[in-house]
Amino acid sequence: MSLVGKYTMRSLARSRRRTLLSVLGVGLGCAIAVFSTAFMRGGREMRIRAISESGYGHVRIAPEGWAQSRRDELRLQDGPAALAAARGLAGVKVVAGHARAQGLLAFGTRVAGVQILGVDPAVEPQLNRLVRAVDEGRYLQADDMGSVVVGRTLLERLDVELEDDLLLTLSRADGELEYAMLRIVGVVTTGSREIDAAICHVTLAELEQLTGLPGVAEVSVVFADAHQVDALAAVLAGQMSEDEVLTWREVLPAMGGDAAGDKAFSNLFIGIVIAVVILGVTSAQLTAMLERRREFAVLIALGMKGSKLLRLVLLEAMVMGVLGALFGLVLASPLVWHTATAGVDFSEAMGDDLAITGVFFDPVIYADMGLWMLPYAFFVGLSSTLFAALYPAWSALRQDPAAVLSLREM
Repeated sequence: MSLVGKYTMRSLARSRRRTLLSVLGVGLGCAIAVFSTAFMRGGREMRIRAISESGYGHVRIAPEGWAQSRRDELRLQDGPAALAAARGLAGVKVVAGHARAQGLLAFGTRVAGVQILGVDPAVEPQLNRLVRAVDEGRYLQADDMGSVVVGRTLLERLDVELEDDLLLTLSRADGELEYAMLRIVGVVTTGSREIDAAICHVTLAELEQLTGLPGVAEVSVVFADAHQVDALAAVLAGQMSEDEVLTWREVLPAMGGDAAGDKAFSNLFIGIVIAVVILGVTSAQLTAMLERRREFAVLIALGMKGSKLLRLVLLEAMVMGVLGALFGLVLASPLVWHTATAGVDFSEAMGDDLAITGVFFDPVIYADMGLWMLPYAFFVGLSSTLFAALYPAWSALRQDPAAVLSLREM
């Protein structure tokens, strides 16, 4: 161990109470930062997972101009090529084509406006967890024609039952009205009245025949790793010449804004925690520097260079930062593990309806526990103590050794 290292350890051991209190302060700050970040990361991942599993996917291939107009009658320039490009991309989990149309469902004198979703029954249950909640009947099959799956709320509004026939009215591409009888083959109950009122699924072939518009209107893509969304979306966009690739933030701008706000709040909160730790450690460090003024003056008088003295002060800060980070991990890890496995249930706060803008959210949020906690804790601990040591180090360097040793005022 070098002379500076030996002197650092001696100085820390000599003032054990102050060192212990500083380490405890840094450790508590690290624990708060790690736990808060783990919980907020878990909340962000839950949001993205809920969006992707509610049928939107991580990325959507849409006709050019759809993001501005949101018109249901738009179709992809080359639907099969878009599907093939998405399925051929490394890291893709599920690819599903969709088409949409506005229509009216009627039974007797009761009428309900719906957005009809044309799906590929073979892959839709893999993409959309909502349709896995069929509690009556079954979901669509590939050869289904004249069949529809609806949500529980829509069933109640029309006062119908499984196997009843509904009259569908919609406008074709040529402007003419189209009428069709659709038999209810399945009823979906998600637990959200908002979502159950919006579910109206038919096969893509059925919707193409009804509207007279061939092909798919959009391709929803789910990736195996949600952290790769932006990178994979950019790769996929490079393969699209006439259609555009939109991330979930662009498809659901309100959700994207909320996610950006959550991230900004998280960064602000962690910044405040680090600032509080810096202020606390700076106070302790400054007190230590004032107590050791004569000691530093002797070292400078004996020929110690300012750079070596600075290294000495910063090394002390680094040691406390490392110890504080380790202590913070010891404090935070059990809490993070508990919330990562048991979660925190917000069902009472969220109420009965767990849907926001058509996205079904889980009421239980789980923290994100992983190896990221190690470098993060050391970053918080070291940055806090090093910043806290800057002013005391500067104060030690600018003192006049002769004035300090002669006990005169500086």
